[in-house]
Amino acid sequence: MIPARGGSKGVPGKNLREVGGTPLIAWSIEAAASARALYRTVVSTDDPSIAEVARRLGADVPFMRPADLGGDRVPMAPVLQHAVDAVETEEGERVDWVCLLQPTAPLRTVEDIEAAVSLAERTDCDSVISMVRVFDVHPVLMKRIEDGRLAPFCVPEVEGTRRQDYDPPAYMRNGAIYLTRRDVLIQRGSIWGDSICPYVMPDDRSVSIDTEMQVRLVDLMLRERSASGPESD
Repeated sequence: MIPARGGSKGVPGKNLREVGGTPLIAWSIEAAASARALYRTVVSTDDPSIAEVARRLGADVPFMRPADLGGDRVPMAPVLQHAVDAVETEEGERVDWVCLLQPTAPLRTVEDIEAAVSLAERTDCDSVISMVRVFDVHPVLMKRIEDGRLAPFCVPEVEGTRRQDYDPPAYMRNGAIYLTRRDVLIQRGSIWGDSICPYVMPDDRSVSIDTEMQVRLVDLMLRERSASGPESD
């Protein structure tokens, strides 16, 4: 499921912004459609223009998202629940897993999606979430100010420690892939669940678009990727 509402504030109209020579949403649609482990690519949108482009790109848009699920403060879980309910009602069958692919993470590859699904199949986890190892925002660098002096926020920093020696390694969600068991989503209203398996991606596939600067960066990265041809693992 690819969520693509029309009212983006940080980057106006970002789902249809041209990035790497094509609308931003196209990268997620193409990756989903090419992933053999996913049987259907559904776009959830409240915007007729996005729906038209998504259909032209080969995605299914079997419904328009209700207005009460279109605001920027609406959590993602009810949006996914609505999509699952609509698809299951249409098909008369229950899905097993729901794969959330946010358009703002266009650098993920088909291989990333397939690897995340394979990880889910090999475990009894509630979800698989894509992560990236971090250095510049490692907890050891985070501080708090107490009585006008710096103090560690949670992990003490030893002066002179090299970034590659930060311990323990720290990871953060990169927003590229969320793979959730259907029952965890529907019955518990959770995308994460309690047992989460990490799928770690490299930083050059983990840039998410939330600002104009990131639009320009990702545009350059995608154009360079297209010029160099398909990636290989």
